[in-house]
Amino acid sequence: MIRARRLLPNLRGAVLASLLALVGLGAAQAADGASLPAASAASASAPKVLRYAFRVAETGFDPAKISDLYSRMVTPHMFEGLYTYDQLARPARMKPLTAAAMPESADDYKLWTVKLRPGIYFTDDPAFKGKRRELTAEDYVYSIKRFADPAVASPAWSEVEDLELVGLNEYHQQVRKAGRPFDYDKPIEGLRALDRYTLQFRTKETRPRLMEVFAQGDLYGAVAREVIEAYPGDSMAHPVGTGPFVLKQWRRSSLMVLERNPHYRERFYDQEVDPAPDDAEGQALKARFKGRRLPMIDRVEIGIIEENQPRWLSFLNGEYDFIERTPEDFISQAMPNGKLAPNLEKQGKHAYRTVASDVLFTVFNMEDPLVGGYTPDKIALRRAISLAMDVDRELRLVRRGQAAPAQSLYMPGTTGYDPAFKSDMSSFDPARAKALLDMYGYVDKDGDGWRDLPDGRPLVLESLTTPEQFQRQIDEIYQKNLNAIGLRIAYKPAKWPENLKALRAGRYQVWALATSASKPDGQDSLARMYSGQIGAQNYARFRLPAVDKLYEEASHLPDGPERNRIFDETKRYATAYMPYKYRGHRFITDIAQPQLIGYRRPQFWLNWWEYVDIDPDAAAKFKH
Repeated sequence: MIRARRLLPNLRGAVLASLLALVGLGAAQAADGASLPAASAASASAPKVLRYAFRVAETGFDPAKISDLYSRMVTPHMFEGLYTYDQLARPARMKPLTAAAMPESADDYKLWTVKLRPGIYFTDDPAFKGKRRELTAEDYVYSIKRFADPAVASPAWSEVEDLELVGLNEYHQQVRKAGRPFDYDKPIEGLRALDRYTLQFRTKETRPRLMEVFAQGDLYGAVAREVIEAYPGDSMAHPVGTGPFVLKQWRRSSLMVLERNPHYRERFYDQEVDPAPDDAEGQALKARFKGRRLPMIDRVEIGIIEENQPRWLSFLNGEYDFIERTPEDFISQAMPNGKLAPNLEKQGKHAYRTVASDVLFTVFNMEDPLVGGYTPDKIALRRAISLAMDVDRELRLVRRGQAAPAQSLYMPGTTGYDPAFKSDMSSFDPARAKALLDMYGYVDKDGDGWRDLPDGRPLVLESLTTPEQFQRQIDEIYQKNLNAIGLRIAYKPAKWPENLKALRAGRYQVWALATSASKPDGQDSLARMYSGQIGAQNYARFRLPAVDKLYEEASHLPDGPERNRIFDETKRYATAYMPYKYRGHRFITDIAQPQLIGYRRPQFWLNWWEYVDIDPDAAAKFKH
């Protein structure tokens, strides 16, 4: 499931009037805040449908059981957390969603109290036996307890465990060791419903950013106990939440259809705060949609097209309203010189280019007998592999310049990220790589032209990969790089969800993938080196007491210079031990057909469907 953005330079400098036109509002209308004319009868009668395709298949829709980005892009539209982020505010700004107000904290950020908004209801389901079911504080208690239930096996449990809610971790250990069922009725001091609408959290240590965790509605949205118990073993296929959309059809790895929740409460676009004065795009969106009830569309249909070419061609042919992340293979065709191609502009399409709060990386399994370990010879092998990787070639040729070299584990727009920081992460130095291998005995001992292990055994690296053409191009670059310094590597292709399972279980040696930020705090990035997150965010299974100590210190400190110094120190550990080779931060270009209006890529949150509209009349203007 982790995104700070900035507008294209030409958009940032554009005048407000042109942006108002972009979102479908004339300058004269913006001046007095008048609403748009009513749509034609024909367009008003047809349901408004948003159609687009994911590049990777989903795994399911139980918030406590998912970790992949594409499932998490769907769930926050059905489940709602206590808080969310303002769609228009830049930088990110948290605001209440099901909570009635911002939280109250006490006892040095160890005690948090949240009041819920009364009158919020779950979508209808047979589990409720014909009754309307109101959201209560107990639903959040139950939902969060599920992460601690060993039977659920939540991949996000380590994040909740890290919070140290008083009594929850201890009970998790008791249940796990005894092998008995989790008692959801057992009181937990650190997670309590004080009354029907009041929720209280108590932590053992200072947690200044506790509510940023629970603003992730894709994971910590409320589920109803009755629903989970009504579909034992099948919760991934029965999402029932309080959100603006309802799952109507699901063909696994093929099609997802969601429709507007007919009983969704009154929620309006004018809840958004005023964008910054220099945010012309945000000002235009505010003027265009002020006062509109959410959601504005009726239906969302999502296909799965893993290969870049058919996904791009399907969008060009008008089969989809939107292409999320224009494939790098076609970025020169779509955005020559950083501007939307004239032919696409004439068709009324709109481009949105942002700097992603994400990172591309190669991960080494630190428990693997070949590439893992903390001795100088093992560190030298990982560093040599990293120095041999021509990251610039990947970013220039395969990704068509749509990424900037990464220097550390921290992502743009998050605490810990420093654009001035430089490291060996992006260095391409085959000569140094060869020297390191020679120094530590990784030489050709049997004369077959390939380096062997210091003890004379064959040295063959194995990497997980995915079978699509785009990834094969990247694999070919790094295979040639490693071959050039005498290292062999074999690629083991499988579908992305299967590779993820292998990663979580530690059944792999090397893999190249990416992750995105889910909140403004850089602590999640640091979690990839924290031993308590092994099996979860610590993909490398890295274990070093000095880094664990820094992670724990950063957890309790408020934002500021002292915490930033910790982030800086962990960057040096990451570069020295090289459990990850951080390669790049991507530029993302989304392109919309003329009928999709109001789109703005979120920074860290994943819900945006409720903030856009479909205007069939806009599409008709560009038909020939």
